[in-house]
Amino acid sequence: MIGRKEPCASGQLPMTSLSCLSYALEKWTVVEFLKKYLFHVIIGTLTISAILVFFIVPLTIVFFIYLTNILLLIYQRNNELKADPLSDVWNRVRKTIATFWDIYARIWHGYELHGVENLPEGPGILVYYHGAIPIDYLYFLSRLFLWKKRLCLSVADHFVFRLPGLKLLLGVTGVIPGTREECLAALRSGYLVSISPGGVREALFSDESYQLMWGNRKGFAQVALEAKVPIIPMYTQNVREGYRMFKERRFFRQLYESTRLPFTPPYGGLPVKFRTYIGKPIPYDPNITTEELVEKTKTAVQALISKHQTIPGNIWKALLERFDKRRKSD
Repeated sequence: MIGRKEPCASGQLPMTSLSCLSYALEKWTVVEFLKKYLFHVIIGTLTISAILVFFIVPLTIVFFIYLTNILLLIYQRNNELKADPLSDVWNRVRKTIATFWDIYARIWHGYELHGVENLPEGPGILVYYHGAIPIDYLYFLSRLFLWKKRLCLSVADHFVFRLPGLKLLLGVTGVIPGTREECLAALRSGYLVSISPGGVREALFSDESYQLMWGNRKGFAQVALEAKVPIIPMYTQNVREGYRMFKERRFFRQLYESTRLPFTPPYGGLPVKFRTYIGKPIPYDPNITTEELVEKTKTAVQALISKHQTIPGNIWKALLERFDKRRKSD
């Protein structure tokens, strides 16, 4: 009978038949649900977590870059500035931007900069290895400006100038096209000019082996010889451990070669130790050929990589270096 108390299972307290039926149905429903959906729920949760872990930091960097440009526009409007973006009028806001990124660099990557004394007082060309995301280079620009009040102009790929909403930021921070005329004009005006001969190709398709991918790029050497300026090699330790690209696939390589656009998304953002090393300058030599200067520069950059980088790169070691107070010698 409905009101009669009976045990639902051995060892359990007596229950009414109605309660027993309800209990059995509830138990059966829950078990079946867990059997059917729990695996999918776990996989879905892990997938979402992995996506957030892999992409949240790169997306945060993009957000901060655009936020910086918005703040620049507000600053420009409030002060009614119409001056050349490279003029000293912008130094106050440059210092604010540099301070923000330097704090970010210290907190997230324990960033260090070594070898600033190797930079010439006058013009020169800095040549560096290009990571998946050149955030290390942004750290370098920020600290150089804070330490030396010096603006280093940056040669960027043409696609950067197609990105919407960044025109003012690119101008104020000294990002320029890589034309021979632009570079020569900057050097003759006394600026440091930086370039990564590997560029986007190196960013996309190099890996934890830190292979230089310069191809036949030699324009930087031609400009250095014509402007009679030194070339200074530069490299950031663990830059590939902080941010990586998915393993190369033929489709993405062909897509890049045909469009010259970076469709492969970077991932990572782990708080590994970053140290930027500036090497000894390669002085101007009127008796050296362009090809010889390219090889000499490549050898200098490769020497910095060999001296300061574990090959292949190791994420765990790069993370543990955050706790190592002893820095590698310059």
